[in-house]
Formats: sequence, structure tokens, C-alpha cells
Amino acid sequence: QVQLVESGGGLVQVGDSLRLSCAASGRTFSRNTMAWFRQAPGKEREFVAAITSTFGGTYYADSVKGRFTISRDNAINTVYLQMNSLKLEDTAVYFCAARPLGYSYSAHQYDYWGQGTQVTVSS
Repeated sequence: QVQLVESGGGLVQVGDSLRLSCAASGRTFSRNTMAWFRQAPGKEREFVAAITSTFGGTYYADSVKGRFTISRDNAINTVYLQMNSLKLEDTAVYFCAARPLGYSYSAHQYDYWGQGTQVTVSS
């Protein structure tokens, strides 16, 4: 079992930066692929970024590539999402997710989820 708790969300302005954190419990954290998804009001949950367990390979949605960076620190069971150059369309609830297998961009493939943290970008 893996329990996930996100933090770091807030209200920022266009162009600002924000770093989200996801603290995980459980001894198997380092073996999980970790990912961030987001869901805006009235929209489906969408993939943002993922980082694999073994080699730390990273994957990004086209909409955030070059602006967001996912990283992990297995020593403290934490995954991060550094978000730079934020846009209005980045406004959403951001969720941390984990799966014990390799990379996937499908939310249905992830077994564990956090409660989400709100990110609001204003003009």
C-alpha cells in the first residue's frame, strides 16, 4: 500500500512558479512509477508528468513540456513537480499518483492517488 499526500498548491499569477510536493508512505515507494495528473472544472483528469522508478526516466504532456519538471527523492519518499511560466490554463486540482509498474499516461493504470491540491493561476 502507498499513501500519497500532496502539498504546495496555491494562488499565483501568470508567469509565476510553484513547486508541488507529494509525500508517500510505504516501503515500496522507490519501486513505483510516480505521476502528476490534473483536473480542471468540467474536464477529465489529464496526464501532466511521470517519473519511473528504476532509471528516473521522465515523461511530460506536450502542454507542459519545457515548463514543468518532475523529480523524485527516494530517500525521503517524495516526488516534486516544479511548475514555471504558469498559464491560466494550468489552473486545476493536481493529483499525485503511483503505480508499481512502468510508465503510463492513463489515469486508469494508476493504483494509488492523493487527495489533490488546488493550483489557481490568475491574470
